[in-house]
Amino acid sequence: MSRLEEPPQENWLRGVDGKGRIALGNLGLTTTGNLVAHFPRRHEDRTRFDRFPAHPTETALCLHALVIDTGQRFMQGKKRFFEATVEDPSGLSMAGRLVLRWFNMPYIGKIIAVGQELILYGKVRQSGRRLVMDHADFEIVDEGGEGSGIHMERIVPVYPLTSGLQQRHLRGVIHAALSGMQDADFPDLIPPHSSRTLGHPIHRAWAVREAHFPTSWESLKIARRFLALEEFTALQIHLLLRRAEYERLGRGSSHCGPGILLEDFYAKLPHTATGAQLRAVAEIRQDLASTRPMNRLLQGDVGSGKTLVATAAMLLAVEAGYQTALMAPTQILAEQHFQNLKELLSPLGVRVGLRTSGRREDSFDPLFAGADQAQILVGTHALLHGAEPFEKLGLVVIDEQHRFGVNERSRLIAMGETPDVLVMTATPIPRTLALSVYGDLDVSILDEMPRGRKRIVTGIREVSKTAAAAAFIRTQLEAGRQAYIVYPLIEESEKIKSQAAKTEFSEWEKRLSGQTCGLLHGRLAAEEKERVMRDFRDGK
Repeated sequence: MSRLEEPPQENWLRGVDGKGRIALGNLGLTTTGNLVAHFPRRHEDRTRFDRFPAHPTETALCLHALVIDTGQRFMQGKKRFFEATVEDPSGLSMAGRLVLRWFNMPYIGKIIAVGQELILYGKVRQSGRRLVMDHADFEIVDEGGEGSGIHMERIVPVYPLTSGLQQRHLRGVIHAALSGMQDADFPDLIPPHSSRTLGHPIHRAWAVREAHFPTSWESLKIARRFLALEEFTALQIHLLLRRAEYERLGRGSSHCGPGILLEDFYAKLPHTATGAQLRAVAEIRQDLASTRPMNRLLQGDVGSGKTLVATAAMLLAVEAGYQTALMAPTQILAEQHFQNLKELLSPLGVRVGLRTSGRREDSFDPLFAGADQAQILVGTHALLHGAEPFEKLGLVVIDEQHRFGVNERSRLIAMGETPDVLVMTATPIPRTLALSVYGDLDVSILDEMPRGRKRIVTGIREVSKTAAAAAFIRTQLEAGRQAYIVYPLIEESEKIKSQAAKTEFSEWEKRLSGQTCGLLHGRLAAEEKERVMRDFRDGK
């Protein structure tokens, strides 16, 4: 057993109580290797602190402060929050006092007391006539405490935490672990690098120590770059091994028909395919014709025509006598794909089916089609667990591939005999990065928009600007355009603090009064979902 695989030594955990030790386990810090690989989320320069603020700030400040008053305060109704007033402990600052506030966190009142010195990190804003810092990251200064030299008068690491574990305790444990290990305990994964700035070769042991407790900001930058290079190298090796393993599984079969269906499909399109789409189809067609299993990423912005390319690929496989599967991350998206494919491909005699947890539908009647199996099966995770087997799966298309885990993709692929795989994403990835992150995949990029498609413009607004955003949306609706607003949750959750569609829908109806609003989510009945989507398509 290597030193990195051993559990943390008992003397490193001095001062950590039972709850803290449980919290270390919850963070996965059960071995020495896990401990030293738990890198800081940021560093604070405690050799010098920011000046006490006299005005609101756009960026976060790191302050040394003295607590002069505390208390529970009440808002309208019964809601309470804890408030602490602090000032510059040196007494030299001309700035006034700063108010710290924590909402829905009553336990803070048991931690912070008058007379304590705090290290604070957060943004300062104006609230009435006062300067406030809400939900500040804080740490109590204990100048006489054991190991206080690692908490002050240096560049100090700030680590990701969990309930039951204090920042200074975790900092002390990791410092003790690094101090108790030899350079030989950190085997180099890549050859050591020479550095003109440092004047000595960079080894992994030095980089890990500096990434935690840097001697300067420059050395921290160099250490992080070294560790990033090491991580990318390990990733590339892993991807190359995975690609070799995929190809070692055995030769697949050719899943490419002569292309008659594809030509009929092109002829019925209301517009001409772009050069980028035709190039991507040609690359996929070459892969489908080969007996080497295809493993290709199709990347393109929203509106670039990925679905057309995927449809062309599925038609080539269908014409060769194989079934294809299109897996979407949500039921609504699966139903949209099914509806579009049914309208496009039913005139070509292609049988399309939908399989989700709440809906099963086919575009054909088995009695008249002379077959009971769909040639293109669209679905969600239900495709993985359905009782309906694939008779001859030749191509798997996965939409928004980052939404699926590796095991889910592997399970779907295993339903065929080495089927070809096409994964799609709208996430904009530079080609060089795509080849790095998806090193086990060949990459096709749609870098051209279909004629008539306008450029996608992305804007960011703070929640406080919701009224202005609603006014902008209203002007667009009055001009005859449409809008849709997406929320991460259907209903509010105690576990996830985020806005929910059902709650916010009534608010948007008020903001956009006089305009027709619809609510769409996965828990609606199939008929209701279809009605809402149809109304939106029809501009109602």
